[in-house]
Amino acid sequence: MSESTTAATGLTSQYTAQVAGDLEGNLKEQERVGAEIAALQQQMNALQQDHSVLVNIQQALGVTREPDGPPATAESATAPTPPQETEAAPPSRRRARKTTAPRESTTAGKPVADRTTSKTGTAKAQPTLVELIRRHLVEQSEPRSAAEISTALSKAHPERTIKTKVVRVTTEGLVAKSQAQRTKQGNSVFYTAPAASAPVAVSGTEGQPEGTDR
Repeated sequence: MSESTTAATGLTSQYTAQVAGDLEGNLKEQERVGAEIAALQQQMNALQQDHSVLVNIQQALGVTREPDGPPATAESATAPTPPQETEAAPPSRRRARKTTAPRESTTAGKPVADRTTSKTGTAKAQPTLVELIRRHLVEQSEPRSAAEISTALSKAHPERTIKTKVVRVTTEGLVAKSQAQRTKQGNSVFYTAPAASAPVAVSGTEGQPEGTDR
């Protein structure tokens, strides 16, 4: 019994010493690997910082393309899809522009023609200054001076510039053609419609004083 006990004790001591040595070696290996991991982590941090600096420099130089490498390869696998979409987009846009351009031109041309027609029609419908003065004199029951005629016509037609001097010259032209009568009271001159107030056709030359009015 003593020999077996001694052998068992020797084996236990041997295993204990071996396990203790293995534990010590394991701890040292962990310390070594941990030191290597720390060193590698520092290297990774330095590389990441250098990468950020290089990217900033690249952007400052106006270069947007990433260098070839594993990260660029992963991006290049998805990059071709957007260029295909952008290349396919311009033809449809060109077609849209080609189809809409004639519509805009045709629709834009109609209002211009309408405006031109309306302007010309309005210009033809506007009475001349000679007609305005003759009508005004016919409507009056008392003689009117050139200033009074000018004031009344200016109020009735605010869109037109009617000056007293032009009204006086135009009315004198009517008097010369017997289309108005001229009376004088002291230093003032007054005008009335002719006794026979039948309308007289106005020739194109009668509208010349209105040209000075305009």
